[in-house]
Amino acid sequence: MAGKIVILGVFVADTAYRADRPPRMGETILGNSFALGPGGKGSNQAVAAARLGADVAFLSRLGRDPFADMALRTWEAAGVTPVVTQSDESYTGAAYIFVEEATGNNAIIICPGAAATISSADVEANAELIGSAVVFVTQLEQPIEAAVRALEIAREAGVRTILNPAPANSLPDGMLALCDFVTPNESETEGLTGVEVNSADDARRAADVILSKGVGAAVITLGENGALFHTQGLSELVPAFDAGPVAETTGAGDAFNGGIAVALARGDDPVTAVRFGCAAAGISVTRPGTAPSMPTLAEVEDLLRRSR
Repeated sequence: MAGKIVILGVFVADTAYRADRPPRMGETILGNSFALGPGGKGSNQAVAAARLGADVAFLSRLGRDPFADMALRTWEAAGVTPVVTQSDESYTGAAYIFVEEATGNNAIIICPGAAATISSADVEANAELIGSAVVFVTQLEQPIEAAVRALEIAREAGVRTILNPAPANSLPDGMLALCDFVTPNESETEGLTGVEVNSADDARRAADVILSKGVGAAVITLGENGALFHTQGLSELVPAFDAGPVAETTGAGDAFNGGIAVALARGDDPVTAVRFGCAAAGISVTRPGTAPSMPTLAEVEDLLRRSR
C-alpha cells in the first residue's frame, strides 16, 4: 500500500440500543438488545482504512478511563497508529445510538469528551506528520478550528484533503476551498447547500453549490442509491453494492470515507475510489456495529470482482 493516510477525529464508545421504535419524550419502552463498542467517525474511518491495508495515523484526544482502553485496543487490533494525548481532566467520548430494528436506520447523540478540546495547537504540533501524508481526512466532531488548521497544513504540503462534513454544521468561510473532496450524505448536503436531496438530479444541483465554494469534487452519498461523484467536468452516479441483508447502517459512511482514502492513497482515479468506497460501505451494512463492521481488503476486492 503506497502512501500514508492521516486522519484527525474523535473516538467515542458506542452504546447501541436496538428497538422497534424510538421512545417519545417522557416515555420508557423495552428495547430488543444493547451493545457497547468502539466508534467515533474519525476513529471508525481510521479503522476502516487500516483494515483495508493502508498505513494510517490517527490524531485525537482521550481521557484516561475504560473507554480509552477500548480505543487503544481497537487501534492496535486494526493496525492504526495512534497519535493521541490522554487527559485526566476529561472523559473519553461516548455516543448514544438508537437503531430501528426493522430497517437498521439510526439516530445518534455524541458527547466527544476530551476530544472536544482538540486545538489548533495540537494540530500544529503534528504538522510534519500531516505534511507527510498522501491523503488527509477529517470530519466535524472535533472543534472546527482544529479541522481548518489541519486542512490548511495539508493543503500547503500538497496533500490530498477529504472533509466528511458530519455531523452537519455551519462552516467558516473558506473551509470548503481547502478540500479536494467533500463527502456529505443527503441531510448534510441540504445543510451545506439548502438544496433538499430526493433524487440524483437534486444531488447534482446541490453538488454545483458545493463546487461554487471552491471544492475540487463533491461526493454525495445516497444510501441504497450509491454515491454521486461530481466535478466541473464530470458527474457520475456510482451504484451501491448489495452484499447481503442490511443489519445496521451506522458505520456505512465511515466505511465509505475510509475506502475512498485508501483507494486514492494507492493511486486509483477518483471514480474508481468512489466505487471502492461504495463496496466497503455495502459490506459494512450487513454487520452490526461501527468499527467492528469494517471489511478487510480481501472482502472488498472479492465483492468488486463478483460485481463486475
